[in-house]
Amino acid sequence: MAVPADPVIEEEEEEQGGPTHHPSAPSHEFFDLSTTVDPSYIISLIRKLLPLGSASRGSISEVASDGPNQGSLIRNTEEEGAVPSASVSSDENLKSSNNKSEKMDVDVSGEFSHGEYQDTGDGIERSRVSVGEETWEEYGCILWDLAASKTHAELMVENLILEVLLANLFVCKSERVMEISIGIIGNLACHEVPMKHIVSTKGLIEIIVDKLFLDDPRCLCETCRLLTVGLQSGESITWAEALQSEHILCQILWIAENTLNLQLLEKSTGLILAILESQQKVVDALLPPMMKLGLANILTSLLTFETSKLMTERIPERYPILHLILRTIEALSVMDDHSQEICSSTELFQLICDLVKFPDKAEVGNCCVTAAVLIANMLSDVADHASKISQDLHLLGGLLDIFPFASDDVEARNTLWNVTARILVRIQETEMSPSSVHHYVSVLVRKLDLIEDELLNQQVESRHEQESLSSPGSTANARNTSLGRIISILNQWTAEKENAENNGNAEVPVSETDVKRLLDCCHKFSK
Repeated sequence: MAVPADPVIEEEEEEQGGPTHHPSAPSHEFFDLSTTVDPSYIISLIRKLLPLGSASRGSISEVASDGPNQGSLIRNTEEEGAVPSASVSSDENLKSSNNKSEKMDVDVSGEFSHGEYQDTGDGIERSRVSVGEETWEEYGCILWDLAASKTHAELMVENLILEVLLANLFVCKSERVMEISIGIIGNLACHEVPMKHIVSTKGLIEIIVDKLFLDDPRCLCETCRLLTVGLQSGESITWAEALQSEHILCQILWIAENTLNLQLLEKSTGLILAILESQQKVVDALLPPMMKLGLANILTSLLTFETSKLMTERIPERYPILHLILRTIEALSVMDDHSQEICSSTELFQLICDLVKFPDKAEVGNCCVTAAVLIANMLSDVADHASKISQDLHLLGGLLDIFPFASDDVEARNTLWNVTARILVRIQETEMSPSSVHHYVSVLVRKLDLIEDELLNQQVESRHEQESLSSPGSTANARNTSLGRIISILNQWTAEKENAENNGNAEVPVSETDVKRLLDCCHKFSK
Protein backbone atom coordinates (compact mmCIF):
# COMPACT_ATOMS: atom_id res chain seq x y z
CA MET A 1 0.00 0.00 0.00
CA ALA A 2 1.18 3.49 -0.79
CA VAL A 3 -0.06 6.92 0.24
CA PRO A 4 -2.29 7.94 -2.68
CA ALA A 5 -1.30 10.61 -5.13
CA ASP A 6 -2.89 14.05 -5.18
CA PRO A 7 -5.83 14.00 -7.62
CA VAL A 8 -4.76 17.40 -8.99
CA ILE A 9 -1.40 15.94 -9.97
CA GLU A 10 -3.14 12.97 -11.55
CA GLU A 11 -5.30 15.32 -13.67
CA GLU A 12 -2.21 17.25 -14.83
CA GLU A 13 -0.48 14.00 -15.80
CA GLU A 14 -3.51 12.89 -17.78
CA GLU A 15 -3.59 16.20 -19.66
CA GLN A 16 0.10 15.79 -20.51
CA GLY A 17 -0.44 12.24 -21.68
CA GLY A 18 1.73 10.81 -18.89
CA PRO A 19 0.96 8.04 -16.41
CA THR A 20 -1.97 8.54 -14.08
CA HIS A 21 -0.03 7.27 -11.09
CA HIS A 22 3.45 6.33 -10.01
CA PRO A 23 4.17 2.81 -8.69
CA SER A 24 4.74 2.62 -4.95
CA ALA A 25 8.26 2.19 -3.61
CA PRO A 26 9.48 -1.32 -2.77
CA SER A 27 8.42 -2.38 0.73
CA HIS A 28 12.02 -2.46 2.00
CA GLU A 29 12.49 1.17 0.98
CA PHE A 30 9.11 2.75 1.60
CA PHE A 31 9.29 3.24 5.34
CA ASP A 32 12.80 4.68 5.19
CA LEU A 33 11.55 7.72 3.36
CA SER A 34 11.48 10.85 5.47
CA THR A 35 8.07 12.50 5.17
CA THR A 36 6.28 15.31 6.92
CA VAL A 37 2.54 14.93 7.36
CA ASP A 38 0.40 17.63 8.94
CA PRO A 39 -0.82 16.28 12.31
CA SER A 40 -4.22 17.86 11.69
CA TYR A 41 -4.51 15.76 8.52
CA ILE A 42 -3.78 12.55 10.45
CA ILE A 43 -6.32 13.51 13.11
CA SER A 44 -8.94 14.24 10.46
CA LEU A 45 -8.34 10.79 8.99
CA ILE A 46 -8.83 9.19 12.40
CA ARG A 47 -12.16 10.98 12.78
CA LYS A 48 -13.26 9.72 9.37
CA LEU A 49 -12.89 6.16 10.66
CA LEU A 50 -15.45 6.66 13.43
CA PRO A 51 -18.20 4.06 12.92
CA LEU A 52 -21.44 5.77 11.97
CA GLY A 53 -24.33 5.13 14.28
CA SER A 54 -22.14 3.61 17.00
CA ALA A 55 -22.77 4.65 20.57
CA SER A 56 -19.09 5.39 20.98
CA ARG A 57 -18.91 7.94 18.18
CA GLY A 58 -20.06 10.91 20.23
CA SER A 59 -17.95 10.11 23.28
CA ILE A 60 -14.80 9.50 21.24
CA SER A 61 -15.28 12.74 19.32
CA GLU A 62 -15.77 14.69 22.54
CA VAL A 63 -12.65 13.22 24.14
CA ALA A 64 -10.60 13.88 21.01
CA SER A 65 -11.77 17.47 20.92
CA ASP A 66 -10.33 17.98 24.40
CA GLY A 67 -6.94 16.52 23.37
CA PRO A 68 -3.64 18.32 22.94
CA ASN A 69 -4.24 18.87 19.23
CA GLN A 70 -7.84 20.08 19.49
CA GLY A 71 -7.14 23.09 17.28
CA SER A 72 -6.41 20.71 14.39
CA LEU A 73 -9.35 18.38 14.89
CA ILE A 74 -11.96 20.31 12.91
CA ARG A 75 -11.38 20.94 9.24
CA ASN A 76 -13.71 22.87 6.97
CA THR A 77 -15.15 21.56 3.74
CA GLU A 78 -12.49 23.13 1.53
CA GLU A 79 -9.69 21.48 3.53
CA GLU A 80 -11.34 18.09 3.38
CA GLY A 81 -11.67 18.46 -0.36
CA ALA A 82 -7.89 18.34 -0.64
CA VAL A 83 -7.66 14.88 0.90
CA PRO A 84 -5.94 12.46 -1.52
CA SER A 85 -8.08 10.05 -3.48
CA ALA A 86 -8.17 6.27 -3.08
CA SER A 87 -4.89 4.47 -3.70
CA VAL A 88 -4.31 2.07 -6.56
CA SER A 89 -3.14 -0.66 -4.22
CA SER A 90 -6.39 -0.43 -2.27
CA ASP A 91 -8.39 -0.97 -5.46
CA GLU A 92 -6.28 -3.98 -6.35
CA ASN A 93 -6.79 -5.48 -2.90
CA LEU A 94 -10.54 -5.04 -3.25
CA LYS A 95 -10.52 -6.91 -6.55
CA SER A 96 -8.38 -9.75 -5.24
CA SER A 97 -10.62 -10.21 -2.20
CA ASN A 98 -13.36 -11.59 -4.44
CA ASN A 99 -11.33 -14.66 -5.39
CA LYS A 100 -12.46 -17.89 -3.80
CA SER A 101 -10.56 -21.05 -2.98
CA GLU A 102 -10.62 -23.90 -0.51
CA LYS A 103 -9.86 -23.83 3.21
CA MET A 104 -9.63 -20.35 4.63
CA ASP A 105 -8.69 -18.98 1.23
CA VAL A 106 -12.30 -17.90 1.06
CA ASP A 107 -13.63 -14.37 1.03
CA VAL A 108 -16.71 -14.25 3.23
CA SER A 109 -18.27 -11.05 2.04
CA GLY A 110 -19.78 -9.13 4.94
CA GLU A 111 -21.76 -5.95 4.47
CA PHE A 112 -20.30 -2.73 5.79
CA SER A 113 -22.21 -1.88 8.95
CA HIS A 114 -21.35 1.78 9.33
CA GLY A 115 -24.88 3.10 9.44
CA GLU A 116 -28.22 1.51 8.73
CA TYR A 117 -29.72 1.52 5.25
CA GLN A 118 -32.89 0.08 3.80
CA ASP A 119 -32.84 -1.83 0.60
CA THR A 120 -35.24 -0.14 -1.82
CA GLY A 121 -34.96 -2.95 -4.30
CA ASP A 122 -33.32 -0.83 -6.99
CA GLY A 123 -29.76 -1.22 -5.73
CA ILE A 124 -29.31 2.42 -4.77
CA GLU A 125 -28.89 1.86 -1.04
CA ARG A 126 -26.56 -1.08 -1.60
CA SER A 127 -24.40 1.15 -3.79
CA ARG A 128 -24.37 3.83 -1.10
CA VAL A 129 -23.08 1.30 1.45
CA SER A 130 -20.35 0.18 -0.95
CA VAL A 131 -19.20 3.74 -1.55
CA GLY A 132 -19.08 4.35 2.21
CA GLU A 133 -16.94 1.28 2.68
CA GLU A 134 -14.57 2.30 -0.09
CA THR A 135 -14.14 5.72 1.49
CA TRP A 136 -13.39 4.16 4.87
CA GLU A 137 -10.85 1.83 3.27
CA GLU A 138 -9.21 4.75 1.49
CA TYR A 139 -8.54 6.63 4.72
CA GLY A 140 -7.76 3.46 6.63
CA CYS A 141 -5.07 2.42 4.15
CA ILE A 142 -3.41 5.84 4.42
CA LEU A 143 -3.29 5.50 8.20
CA TRP A 144 -2.03 1.93 7.83
CA ASP A 145 0.99 3.23 5.92
CA LEU A 146 1.55 6.20 8.22
CA ALA A 147 1.43 3.99 11.33
CA ALA A 148 4.78 2.49 10.30
CA SER A 149 6.40 5.79 11.35
CA LYS A 150 7.13 6.09 15.07
CA THR A 151 6.24 9.81 15.11
CA HIS A 152 2.96 9.28 13.30
CA ALA A 153 2.13 6.21 15.39
CA GLU A 154 2.57 8.08 18.66
CA LEU A 155 0.43 10.94 17.37
CA MET A 156 -2.29 8.49 16.41
CA VAL A 157 -2.52 6.79 19.82
CA GLU A 158 -2.54 10.19 21.53
CA ASN A 159 -5.58 11.03 19.44
CA LEU A 160 -7.54 7.88 20.28
CA ILE A 161 -7.07 5.82 17.13
CA LEU A 162 -7.08 2.65 19.23
CA GLU A 163 -10.49 3.51 20.65
CA VAL A 164 -11.78 4.23 17.14
CA LEU A 165 -10.42 0.95 15.78
CA LEU A 166 -11.77 -1.00 18.75
CA ALA A 167 -15.23 0.43 18.06
CA ASN A 168 -14.93 -0.63 14.41
CA LEU A 169 -13.86 -4.15 15.36
CA PHE A 170 -16.91 -4.41 17.60
CA VAL A 171 -19.56 -3.18 15.18
CA CYS A 172 -18.39 -3.78 11.60
CA LYS A 173 -19.11 -6.85 9.52
CA SER A 174 -16.80 -6.02 6.62
CA GLU A 175 -13.74 -8.27 6.61
CA ARG A 176 -11.81 -5.67 4.62
CA VAL A 177 -12.44 -3.11 7.36
CA MET A 178 -11.37 -5.63 10.00
CA GLU A 179 -8.20 -6.42 8.03
CA ILE A 180 -7.26 -2.73 7.77
CA SER A 181 -8.08 -2.09 11.43
CA ILE A 182 -5.89 -4.97 12.60
CA GLY A 183 -3.22 -3.97 10.09
CA ILE A 184 -3.06 -0.45 11.51
CA ILE A 185 -2.78 -1.85 15.04
CA GLY A 186 -0.06 -4.21 13.80
CA ASN A 187 2.02 -1.29 12.56
CA LEU A 188 1.37 0.68 15.74
CA ALA A 189 2.53 -2.33 17.77
CA CYS A 190 5.99 -2.08 16.20
CA HIS A 191 6.68 0.98 18.37
CA GLU A 192 7.20 0.91 22.13
CA VAL A 193 4.88 3.73 23.24
CA PRO A 194 1.93 2.70 21.03
CA MET A 195 2.41 -0.91 22.19
CA LYS A 196 1.92 0.20 25.79
CA HIS A 197 -1.29 1.95 24.74
CA ILE A 198 -2.46 -1.21 22.97
CA VAL A 199 -2.03 -3.50 25.99
CA SER A 200 -3.67 -0.94 28.27
CA THR A 201 -6.74 -0.48 26.06
CA LYS A 202 -9.41 -2.56 27.74
CA GLY A 203 -10.82 -5.32 25.57
CA LEU A 204 -8.58 -4.67 22.56
CA ILE A 205 -6.27 -7.69 22.83
CA GLU A 206 -9.22 -9.97 23.55
CA ILE A 207 -11.13 -8.91 20.45
CA ILE A 208 -7.97 -9.23 18.33
CA VAL A 209 -7.43 -12.80 19.55
CA ASP A 210 -11.08 -13.53 18.79
CA LYS A 211 -10.39 -12.69 15.12
CA LEU A 212 -8.39 -15.94 14.88
CA PHE A 213 -11.75 -17.63 14.39
CA LEU A 214 -12.66 -15.70 11.22
CA ASP A 215 -12.70 -17.42 7.84
CA ASP A 216 -11.07 -14.62 5.87
CA PRO A 217 -7.37 -15.34 5.12
CA ARG A 218 -6.35 -11.68 4.91
CA CYS A 219 -7.82 -10.89 8.32
CA LEU A 220 -6.13 -13.98 9.71
CA CYS A 221 -2.79 -12.92 8.20
CA GLU A 222 -2.93 -9.53 9.90
CA THR A 223 -4.08 -11.09 13.17
CA CYS A 224 -1.18 -13.56 13.17
CA ARG A 225 1.24 -10.77 12.29
CA LEU A 226 0.00 -8.59 15.15
CA LEU A 227 0.17 -11.47 17.64
CA THR A 228 3.70 -12.24 16.47
CA VAL A 229 4.78 -8.64 17.03
CA GLY A 230 3.16 -8.72 20.47
CA LEU A 231 5.02 -11.89 21.49
CA GLN A 232 8.31 -10.39 20.30
CA SER A 233 7.80 -7.20 22.32
CA GLY A 234 8.44 -6.28 25.91
CA GLU A 235 4.75 -6.90 26.58
CA SER A 236 4.92 -10.55 25.51
CA ILE A 237 3.55 -11.92 28.79
CA THR A 238 0.34 -9.91 28.40
CA TRP A 239 -0.14 -11.26 24.88
CA ALA A 240 0.68 -14.81 26.01
CA GLU A 241 -1.98 -14.61 28.73
CA ALA A 242 -4.56 -13.84 26.05
CA LEU A 243 -3.47 -16.90 24.04
CA GLN A 244 -3.11 -19.51 26.78
CA SER A 245 -6.57 -21.02 26.37
CA GLU A 246 -6.29 -24.47 24.81
CA HIS A 247 -9.17 -23.53 22.52
CA ILE A 248 -7.16 -20.62 21.08
CA LEU A 249 -3.90 -22.56 20.76
CA CYS A 250 -5.76 -25.34 18.98
CA GLN A 251 -7.10 -22.80 16.48
CA ILE A 252 -3.60 -21.45 15.76
CA LEU A 253 -2.33 -24.97 15.06
CA TRP A 254 -5.41 -25.77 12.98
CA ILE A 255 -4.84 -22.73 10.79
CA ALA A 256 -1.18 -23.64 10.19
CA GLU A 257 -2.04 -27.25 9.40
CA ASN A 258 -5.02 -26.67 7.12
CA THR A 259 -4.68 -23.40 5.25
CA LEU A 260 -3.89 -23.44 1.53
CA ASN A 261 -3.13 -19.72 1.50
CA LEU A 262 0.66 -19.31 1.30
CA GLN A 263 0.77 -15.97 3.09
CA LEU A 264 -1.41 -17.25 5.90
CA LEU A 265 0.72 -20.38 6.22
CA GLU A 266 3.80 -18.19 6.54
CA LYS A 267 2.19 -15.87 9.11
CA SER A 268 0.74 -18.69 11.24
CA THR A 269 4.02 -20.61 11.24
CA GLY A 270 5.80 -17.38 12.14
CA LEU A 271 3.41 -17.00 15.08
CA ILE A 272 4.30 -20.48 16.36
CA LEU A 273 8.01 -19.65 15.99
CA ALA A 274 7.48 -16.39 17.91
CA ILE A 275 5.99 -18.39 20.79
CA LEU A 276 9.02 -20.70 20.87
CA GLU A 277 11.48 -17.80 20.69
CA SER A 278 9.72 -15.62 23.26
CA GLN A 279 10.85 -15.24 26.85
CA GLN A 280 10.87 -18.32 29.07
CA LYS A 281 7.65 -17.47 30.93
CA VAL A 282 5.79 -17.38 27.62
CA VAL A 283 7.30 -20.69 26.51
CA ASP A 284 6.46 -22.34 29.82
CA ALA A 285 2.85 -21.18 29.57
CA LEU A 286 2.13 -21.98 25.93
CA LEU A 287 4.43 -24.78 24.77
CA PRO A 288 3.19 -27.69 26.98
CA PRO A 289 -0.43 -27.42 25.80
CA MET A 290 0.74 -26.99 22.20
CA MET A 291 2.80 -30.18 22.44
CA LYS A 292 -0.23 -31.91 23.89
CA LEU A 293 -2.24 -30.72 20.89
CA GLY A 294 0.25 -32.34 18.49
CA LEU A 295 2.66 -29.54 17.58
CA ALA A 296 5.52 -31.95 16.75
CA ASN A 297 3.37 -34.03 14.40
CA ILE A 298 1.95 -30.93 12.72
CA LEU A 299 5.43 -29.54 12.05
CA THR A 300 6.56 -32.89 10.64
CA SER A 301 3.50 -32.99 8.39
CA LEU A 302 4.14 -29.44 7.17
CA LEU A 303 7.80 -30.23 6.47
CA THR A 304 6.84 -33.39 4.58
CA PHE A 305 4.51 -31.41 2.34
CA GLU A 306 6.93 -28.53 1.69
CA THR A 307 9.82 -30.90 1.01
CA SER A 308 7.76 -32.82 -1.53
CA LYS A 309 6.85 -29.53 -3.22
CA LEU A 310 10.53 -28.57 -3.33
CA MET A 311 11.54 -31.88 -4.88
CA THR A 312 8.84 -31.83 -7.55
CA GLU A 313 7.60 -28.34 -8.36
CA ARG A 314 10.29 -25.86 -7.23
CA ILE A 315 7.92 -22.97 -6.32
CA PRO A 316 10.03 -19.99 -5.10
CA GLU A 317 7.08 -18.53 -3.16
CA ARG A 318 7.18 -21.58 -0.91
CA TYR A 319 10.88 -21.33 0.01
CA PRO A 320 10.39 -18.80 2.87
CA ILE A 321 7.69 -21.07 4.31
CA LEU A 322 10.04 -24.07 4.20
CA HIS A 323 12.69 -22.05 6.03
CA LEU A 324 10.21 -20.91 8.69
CA ILE A 325 9.09 -24.48 9.33
CA LEU A 326 12.71 -25.60 9.66
CA ARG A 327 13.49 -22.75 12.05
CA THR A 328 10.46 -23.67 14.14
CA ILE A 329 11.53 -27.32 14.32
CA GLU A 330 15.07 -26.21 15.16
CA ALA A 331 13.77 -24.03 18.01
CA LEU A 332 11.74 -26.95 19.33
CA SER A 333 14.72 -29.33 19.05
CA VAL A 334 16.61 -27.46 21.77
CA MET A 335 13.70 -27.07 24.20
CA ASP A 336 14.22 -28.82 27.53
CA ASP A 337 11.62 -31.53 28.19
CA HIS A 338 10.29 -31.30 24.63
CA SER A 339 13.25 -31.91 22.30
CA GLN A 340 13.10 -35.70 22.57
CA GLU A 341 9.83 -35.94 20.65
CA ILE A 342 11.42 -34.08 17.75
CA CYS A 343 14.90 -35.60 17.86
CA SER A 344 13.74 -39.22 18.17
CA SER A 345 11.57 -39.05 15.06
CA THR A 346 13.06 -41.29 12.36
CA GLU A 347 10.69 -39.81 9.77
CA LEU A 348 11.75 -36.28 10.57
CA PHE A 349 15.44 -37.18 10.57
CA GLN A 350 15.12 -38.72 7.12
CA LEU A 351 13.31 -35.62 5.81
CA ILE A 352 16.10 -33.37 7.09
CA CYS A 353 18.78 -35.58 5.53
CA ASP A 354 16.94 -35.57 2.20
CA LEU A 355 16.93 -31.78 2.26
CA VAL A 356 20.70 -31.68 2.89
CA LYS A 357 21.15 -33.97 -0.11
CA PHE A 358 19.01 -31.72 -2.33
CA PRO A 359 21.27 -30.97 -5.33
CA ASP A 360 20.11 -27.43 -6.29
CA LYS A 361 20.88 -25.50 -3.14
CA ALA A 362 21.30 -22.04 -4.66
CA GLU A 363 17.76 -20.86 -3.88
CA VAL A 364 17.32 -22.76 -0.62
CA GLY A 365 20.79 -22.41 0.87
CA ASN A 366 19.47 -20.95 4.13
CA CYS A 367 17.07 -23.91 4.44
CA CYS A 368 19.95 -26.36 4.00
CA VAL A 369 22.04 -24.58 6.65
CA THR A 370 19.15 -24.84 9.12
CA ALA A 371 18.68 -28.50 8.17
CA ALA A 372 22.35 -29.16 8.99
CA VAL A 373 21.91 -27.50 12.38
CA LEU A 374 18.88 -29.71 12.98
CA ILE A 375 20.90 -32.82 12.15
CA ALA A 376 23.51 -31.77 14.70
CA ASN A 377 20.83 -31.22 17.36
CA MET A 378 19.23 -34.57 16.63
CA LEU A 379 22.58 -36.38 16.73
CA SER A 380 23.28 -34.84 20.13
CA ASP A 381 20.01 -36.20 21.53
CA VAL A 382 19.91 -39.54 19.71
CA ALA A 383 23.34 -41.04 19.04
CA ASP A 384 21.85 -43.92 17.02
CA HIS A 385 21.16 -41.55 14.14
CA ALA A 386 24.92 -41.30 13.46
CA SER A 387 25.28 -44.97 12.57
CA LYS A 388 22.51 -44.58 9.97
CA ILE A 389 24.27 -41.81 8.09
CA SER A 390 27.93 -42.91 8.32
CA GLN A 391 27.65 -44.79 5.03
CA ASP A 392 25.61 -42.13 3.24
CA LEU A 393 27.98 -40.64 0.67
CA HIS A 394 25.31 -38.31 -0.74
CA LEU A 395 24.75 -36.82 2.72
CA LEU A 396 28.49 -36.27 3.18
CA GLY A 397 28.66 -34.50 -0.17
CA GLY A 398 25.54 -32.48 0.66
CA LEU A 399 27.04 -31.25 3.94
CA LEU A 400 30.19 -30.07 2.16
CA ASP A 401 28.01 -28.30 -0.43
CA ILE A 402 26.46 -26.18 2.31
CA PHE A 403 29.70 -24.46 3.42
CA PRO A 404 29.41 -21.55 0.94
CA PHE A 405 25.96 -20.70 2.29
CA ALA A 406 27.31 -20.50 5.86
CA SER A 407 30.46 -18.49 5.10
CA ASP A 408 29.34 -15.58 7.30
CA ASP A 409 27.98 -17.70 10.14
CA VAL A 410 30.63 -19.10 12.48
CA GLU A 411 28.12 -21.17 14.45
CA ALA A 412 26.70 -22.74 11.30
CA ARG A 413 30.21 -23.65 10.09
CA ASN A 414 30.90 -25.12 13.50
CA THR A 415 27.80 -27.26 13.09
CA LEU A 416 28.78 -28.41 9.61
CA TRP A 417 32.26 -29.45 10.75
CA ASN A 418 30.78 -31.26 13.77
CA VAL A 419 28.33 -33.28 11.69
CA THR A 420 31.03 -34.03 9.11
CA ALA A 421 33.36 -35.22 11.86
CA ARG A 422 30.63 -37.44 13.32
CA ILE A 423 30.29 -39.15 9.94
CA LEU A 424 33.99 -39.46 9.18
CA VAL A 425 35.01 -40.89 12.56
CA ARG A 426 32.72 -43.86 11.92
CA ILE A 427 34.45 -44.72 8.68
CA GLN A 428 36.88 -47.61 9.20
CA GLU A 429 38.82 -47.28 5.97
CA THR A 430 41.30 -50.05 6.84
CA GLU A 431 38.44 -52.52 7.14
CA MET A 432 36.61 -51.37 4.04
CA SER A 433 36.83 -52.77 0.55
CA PRO A 434 38.99 -50.84 -1.94
CA SER A 435 35.84 -50.03 -3.88
CA SER A 436 34.19 -48.40 -0.84
CA VAL A 437 37.31 -46.37 -0.07
CA HIS A 438 37.40 -45.27 -3.69
CA HIS A 439 33.81 -43.98 -3.50
CA TYR A 440 34.60 -41.90 -0.41
CA VAL A 441 37.66 -40.43 -2.08
CA SER A 442 35.63 -39.60 -5.19
CA VAL A 443 33.17 -37.58 -3.10
CA LEU A 444 35.94 -35.75 -1.22
CA VAL A 445 37.89 -34.89 -4.37
CA ARG A 446 34.76 -33.55 -6.09
CA LYS A 447 34.31 -31.18 -3.14
CA LEU A 448 37.97 -30.11 -3.14
CA ASP A 449 37.29 -26.49 -4.06
CA LEU A 450 34.58 -26.16 -1.41
CA ILE A 451 36.84 -27.60 1.29
CA GLU A 452 39.74 -25.41 0.25
CA ASP A 453 37.62 -22.25 0.16
CA GLU A 454 36.21 -23.01 3.61
CA LEU A 455 39.67 -23.55 5.08
CA LEU A 456 40.95 -20.33 3.52
CA ASN A 457 37.93 -18.55 4.93
CA GLN A 458 38.90 -19.82 8.37
CA GLN A 459 42.46 -18.58 7.86
CA VAL A 460 41.46 -14.97 7.23
CA GLU A 461 39.35 -14.69 10.37
CA SER A 462 40.49 -12.29 13.05
CA ARG A 463 42.88 -13.44 15.76
CA HIS A 464 40.18 -13.06 18.37
CA GLU A 465 37.89 -15.41 16.49
CA GLN A 466 40.68 -17.91 16.00
CA GLU A 467 41.39 -17.93 19.72
CA SER A 468 37.74 -18.42 20.53
CA LEU A 469 37.57 -21.37 18.13
CA SER A 470 40.32 -23.25 19.96
CA SER A 471 38.10 -24.17 22.90
CA PRO A 472 36.88 -27.77 23.35
CA GLY A 473 34.05 -28.71 21.03
CA SER A 474 34.72 -25.68 18.83
CA THR A 475 34.98 -25.38 15.06
CA ALA A 476 38.76 -25.86 15.25
CA ASN A 477 38.50 -29.20 17.05
CA ALA A 478 35.73 -30.53 14.82
CA ARG A 479 37.57 -29.28 11.74
CA ASN A 480 40.85 -30.87 12.80
CA THR A 481 39.09 -34.17 13.46
CA SER A 482 37.52 -34.05 10.01
CA LEU A 483 40.78 -33.14 8.29
CA GLY A 484 42.63 -35.92 10.10
CA ARG A 485 40.05 -38.46 8.94
CA ILE A 486 40.20 -37.15 5.35
CA ILE A 487 44.00 -37.52 5.39
CA SER A 488 43.71 -41.09 6.65
CA ILE A 489 41.13 -42.03 3.99
CA LEU A 490 43.25 -40.50 1.21
CA ASN A 491 46.35 -42.30 2.42
CA GLN A 492 44.45 -45.59 2.48
CA TRP A 493 43.26 -44.97 -1.06
CA THR A 494 46.82 -44.22 -2.23
CA ALA A 495 48.11 -47.46 -0.77
CA GLU A 496 45.27 -49.52 -2.23
CA LYS A 497 45.61 -47.80 -5.59
CA GLU A 498 49.19 -48.98 -5.93
CA ASN A 499 48.16 -52.55 -5.11
CA ALA A 500 45.22 -52.38 -7.51
CA GLU A 501 47.42 -51.13 -10.34
CA ASN A 502 49.90 -53.94 -9.71
CA ASN A 503 47.06 -56.44 -9.89
CA GLY A 504 45.33 -54.74 -12.83
CA ASN A 505 42.13 -54.05 -10.86
CA ALA A 506 42.08 -50.25 -10.81
CA GLU A 507 38.74 -48.48 -10.26
CA VAL A 508 37.49 -45.59 -12.38
CA PRO A 509 40.40 -43.17 -12.06
CA VAL A 510 40.45 -40.28 -9.62
CA SER A 511 42.78 -37.42 -10.41
CA GLU A 512 45.99 -38.00 -8.49
CA THR A 513 46.73 -34.30 -8.80
CA ASP A 514 43.50 -33.46 -7.02
CA VAL A 515 44.17 -36.08 -4.35
CA LYS A 516 47.60 -34.60 -3.70
CA ARG A 517 46.18 -31.08 -3.63
CA LEU A 518 43.53 -32.14 -1.10
CA LEU A 519 46.14 -33.90 1.03
CA ASP A 520 48.37 -30.82 1.03
CA CYS A 521 45.43 -28.60 1.93
CA CYS A 522 44.39 -30.83 4.83
CA HIS A 523 47.93 -31.03 6.17
CA LYS A 524 48.34 -27.27 5.92
CA PHE A 525 45.23 -26.41 7.91
CA SER A 526 45.15 -29.26 10.43
CA LYS A 527 46.72 -28.62 13.83
